[in-house]
Amino acid sequence: MPNMSPKKNPMPSQEPDVRNKNFREVALGYTEEQALNEASRCLNCKNRPCTQGCPVSIAIPDFIKETAEGNFEKAYEIISRSSSLPAVCGRVCPQESQCEKYCVRGIKGEPVGIGRLERFVADRHNAADSAKTVMPEKNGHKVAVIGSGPSGLACAGDLAKKGYDVTVFEALHTAGGVLVYGIPEFRLPKAIVAKEVEGLKDLGVKIETNVVIGKTLTVDELIENGFEAVFIGSGAGLPNFMNIPGEGFNGVYSANEFLTRINLMKAYKDDSETPVMKAEKVAVVGGGNVAMDAARCAKRLGAKEVYIIYRRSEEELPARKEEVEHAKEEGIIFKLLTNPVAIISEDGKSVSGIRCVEMELGQPDASERRRPIEKHGSEFEISLDCVIMAIGTSPNPLIKTTTEGLETTEKGGIVVDENGKTTREGVYAGGDAVTGAATVILAMGAGKKAAASIDRQLSGKSE
Repeated sequence: MPNMSPKKNPMPSQEPDVRNKNFREVALGYTEEQALNEASRCLNCKNRPCTQGCPVSIAIPDFIKETAEGNFEKAYEIISRSSSLPAVCGRVCPQESQCEKYCVRGIKGEPVGIGRLERFVADRHNAADSAKTVMPEKNGHKVAVIGSGPSGLACAGDLAKKGYDVTVFEALHTAGGVLVYGIPEFRLPKAIVAKEVEGLKDLGVKIETNVVIGKTLTVDELIENGFEAVFIGSGAGLPNFMNIPGEGFNGVYSANEFLTRINLMKAYKDDSETPVMKAEKVAVVGGGNVAMDAARCAKRLGAKEVYIIYRRSEEELPARKEEVEHAKEEGIIFKLLTNPVAIISEDGKSVSGIRCVEMELGQPDASERRRPIEKHGSEFEISLDCVIMAIGTSPNPLIKTTTEGLETTEKGGIVVDENGKTTREGVYAGGDAVTGAATVILAMGAGKKAAASIDRQLSGKSE
């Protein structure tokens, strides 16, 4: 009989006043007993509505059924047929707006904790140190993948399983893309990412780090060197700014730089060679997951006051509800319906504060969210010594400016068709390089779609 409890099994986690002073993982994961109990909440619906919300088409009811029966390795096998990064996705995917959104149990209670179960199964597999994957027989075709973030790794993994000789080219010194430079250790331990990358290497994927495509090599040179197809999954690493006065003062960071110093370069450690400002009072401008990550990192670095400044209300915050709740629990101060107009400096060099105006919400705009309108005469200042801009990123222009025949949008995204094909023959793209900053799982879905298209093209199968 299914467990008809209306609530999910709670996720064990560090206490807020403890975790906001360390970089260890916040969520501790289910025990076996909790996982079995949660899996038994699944009704194994005939029409499987949860699967329609998964961008990589995991057979969700099947893996949960195996989990409920204690067949954890079988559950992992089912997940890994569709996902190259199950331990990652179980932690950072917005399940509440994807698979869990369609769960029947959510109609009269809370949906099944699909993401929590995926994490449990993947962690259980990784901890067991199972035998290495058998490398598939090579089919004689070579494919280059640019970028080792979620879309690149998903594309590489799917192609490697089909026997392709895949080489991933990564600009940084560590593979993982945004998974290692963008998402903090307390949400996604880097050892988890490294383990997933090793799994791809076991399939035969080669990873070349410190290779900047467009500088070290061009797309044309990759094709000249025998790669029959190229997938561009270079992400969106170009930070956006507001273009308000004072953004050039010392103490102003893009969230991209701030998080890269902390996550990739471990600037929070005493022996790190990469400096990062450990400020007393910090404002993070923006309301997405990146803003929450930056604010929570600043708090862990010792800041006494950390503000989230966002021009809409809490209802419009784009960050995951769970991340907003965690930030509040950890003492982050939310200044909503507030918009910065200038960054202040008393000495003309370093940040001393931020000038803001209050906002109110009008009619919905093109994004279908209510448009923020400035309240006249509402200007006020907040005393600060650090400002972090977390208002989004755009695709890096390097590849498009060094590759002929590659059409891009006004915002710099690479133009692709429904199969991930670009306007350049033999070149495919997906993830944030196409859409701008989005979620890990959507990037993975794009990588998988492009891999299928590349396979059809190179194997001679019909579209």
